[in-house]
Amino acid sequence: MNPPLYTFSAPLLDGSEQSLADYRGKVLLIVNVASQCGFTPQYAGLEQLWRDYRARGLVVLGFPCNQFGAQEPGDAAAIGQFCHTTYNVTFPLFARIEVNGANAHPLYRYLKHAAPGLLGSEAIKWNFTKFLADSEGRVLRRYASATKPEELRADIERLLQSTTPST
Repeated sequence: MNPPLYTFSAPLLDGSEQSLADYRGKVLLIVNVASQCGFTPQYAGLEQLWRDYRARGLVVLGFPCNQFGAQEPGDAAAIGQFCHTTYNVTFPLFARIEVNGANAHPLYRYLKHAAPGLLGSEAIKWNFTKFLADSEGRVLRRYASATKPEELRADIERLLQSTTPST
């Protein structure tokens, strides 16, 4: 059986290690992001979801990835600067990872198995694939890159209605 979501950790852009256990009790939206992608404007929608729902228990987690068309070539400083300057991103951003292949981050191996894509495929197809997990760490759904963040509002609302935010 796969380990629960809260057993994973990953480095943030500043290099400090962040345990997903720190988000226990929160609804998580986990997204592989990139700065030079046709879907990059989704940063604005992700940030809006974070601002609208974080007080109610949503956490958006961004994982930069350079595996799709080399669309995230920058180092941590460049990624952080771009996200802050261009989209005023304030949700947690992690250090660049791989989401597919032999070097895929263990978190993404788990996510892909917990919520396979179309026809049971586990591979991430492109940047801005989204995973939604409930407040108990259950990965409930995967959304395609083309699914805009605002299209997730109803699903997020349903999960937040059954969640009491922890302080």
